[in-house]
Amino acid sequence: MSETQPEQTTNQSPTVVTPTVTTPPAKKVVPATTSGFLNNWKLKAGIIGTLLAIFAIGIFTLNFYWVNMVSTMGLNKWSKLANAQPIECMMRDTDNNGYVSCSAKNLETKAEIRLECGASIFNIGCRLKSIASES
Repeated sequence: MSETQPEQTTNQSPTVVTPTVTTPPAKKVVPATTSGFLNNWKLKAGIIGTLLAIFAIGIFTLNFYWVNMVSTMGLNKWSKLANAQPIECMMRDTDNNGYVSCSAKNLETKAEIRLECGASIFNIGCRLKSIASES
């Protein structure tokens, strides 16, 4: 037995094969775009300009009709209390006294009643138009 035998070690650890995990290559992240709809500054400016114009027209219209709306509220309130039918109020306070000329019809005598109704939200109501103020 002159042959040499390989030495065997009893403390030999088993070889563990670790699986290699391959991940797919990362895709490039492309930022979301709105396909150019709101990317144009001219379109944004046009939309903002249109909204501002609509707002300005609304304020002008409310300011123009405000006196008529307030005086009509006063006329309707007065007409209920006086048993009369409201006819209409003028659009503006023409003599700058804080009252708008209005008219109503008495339901009993069918006569037209000339009134002055308040043009301010703090003065809702009507008064009979005096003959002295007509001249």
